[in-house]
Amino acid sequence: MRVRLLLLLCWLVLSAPVAAGFFFGTSAPAVVAGHEVALTPDLDRELLLEMGPYLPDLRKPVHAPIGIRLDVGKTSARSYAELGRRYAVIATRPGPEEAHLREVLVGHAVDSLVRGGLVAGVPVLVWLLLGERRRRELASPHPARLLAAGVGLGLVVMLLAAPWRAQQQPVEQRRWLPLAEVLPEVDLPAAAADVQIQSGLLTQGTRRLVASGFDTYDRSERFYRDLHERAQSLTGIRAAGPGERVAVLVSDRHDNVGMDPVVRTVADLAGARMVLDAGDDTSTGAAWERFSLDSLGEEFADYSDRVFVTGNHDHGDFVAERLDQLGWIGLRGEVTVIGGVRMLGVHDPRSSGLGTWRDETGLTFAEVESRVAETACAAQDSGQRVQLLLVHDANLGRSALARGCVDLVVGGHTHTRSGPTEVIGANGARGYRFTNGTTGGAAYAIAVGSKLRRPAEFSLLTFAKDGTPIGVQWVVVLTDGQIQPGEWVPIEASPTG
Repeated sequence: MRVRLLLLLCWLVLSAPVAAGFFFGTSAPAVVAGHEVALTPDLDRELLLEMGPYLPDLRKPVHAPIGIRLDVGKTSARSYAELGRRYAVIATRPGPEEAHLREVLVGHAVDSLVRGGLVAGVPVLVWLLLGERRRRELASPHPARLLAAGVGLGLVVMLLAAPWRAQQQPVEQRRWLPLAEVLPEVDLPAAAADVQIQSGLLTQGTRRLVASGFDTYDRSERFYRDLHERAQSLTGIRAAGPGERVAVLVSDRHDNVGMDPVVRTVADLAGARMVLDAGDDTSTGAAWERFSLDSLGEEFADYSDRVFVTGNHDHGDFVAERLDQLGWIGLRGEVTVIGGVRMLGVHDPRSSGLGTWRDETGLTFAEVESRVAETACAAQDSGQRVQLLLVHDANLGRSALARGCVDLVVGGHTHTRSGPTEVIGANGARGYRFTNGTTGGAAYAIAVGSKLRRPAEFSLLTFAKDGTPIGVQWVVVLTDGQIQPGEWVPIEASPTG
């Protein structure tokens, strides 16, 4: 028993420094503000951004036992101006990026502990495998054995030290200046008061670039802060009545995280506890746009029901996978009851690999539209009529409505509101079609900027106690920051016509 305890103690003593070596001596990959980043912990108690050979580095003290060095790599941005706008808009809601860094740091720590434990376990395992007799033989003094061990140890030390390798000196010792001193004409936010910038790469051009970024940040922060304050005192929103349920519908956010608190505030005024995401949360579906998904997830984290489909701009698997990780329910071609509403939905087939019908691939838009109708009508025939069809483009619900198999089809995609429009199906049943505008206020697929590029919209859907949709109210946010609730429009879907 004593030997086992000694072995365990040896393993712990060895694993701690080895794990620390892995933790502080290696980096972890991350994606921050649109960049591929290598994150390396250190003991400098500062956040250091190494921006590459053309932009000055930045650093900021942190109130934590350890610091972080971020070696900023390549980005998908096509210009420094576009990159500056990204920085500014993400900085207005830094919570998701900070949470991502914490997640990466914790994962790196766990990985280092595991690797340290495995490495430290090697000598313990060797000790056990040798056995007592062989350990006694090896422990007996023998000149040849001692010489071989000494030579081997010397070679290991020499290889690690590598005295023949020329020590590279930095071309120039980094000099740091307070950001306020470099940009005296800029009214810096309080969070940037202790930020320092590397002076060696400062030029008139980089000064203008940094100043422009802070200007975009300031205008964006003020615009969406004022918008949020207006939303808190908004009147004209119809609240849920007794037994009714309200869902807030968003679509085509295109990375505009500034709108998320506004949508949440108005949704709360209506008593909503469900959020429906009709897709195009991003512009390209790339991993750097994770901040947009995390912002939406953070804003509605306490909602009981969060449902999504992806849009044609949410290319690839990343968007759906990330929303799945955040606990959202993705609709994938099957009828399901969520929040008391029987619904059906499918990803847009034009989004690179998503929108396929269950496990099939390569289906066209028309084929998916037909499959949706078949599923909806099969549910109706079994007495389980679909009350809500959620898609990115409402055209995916045309056939289901034409056949009279769904109460309400909602989508986005066009960036222009349409409906609710009554449709009488071939079986005499009444359904409705409604298209939400762009919640991000996006022009084309771009919404990132200091303010809205065009009027932003989101909608409130009201359902009866049995899940039947009974009304729609849209909310328009104008480019000057004014909020205009529309009238609540009653709808009367009737399965029997």
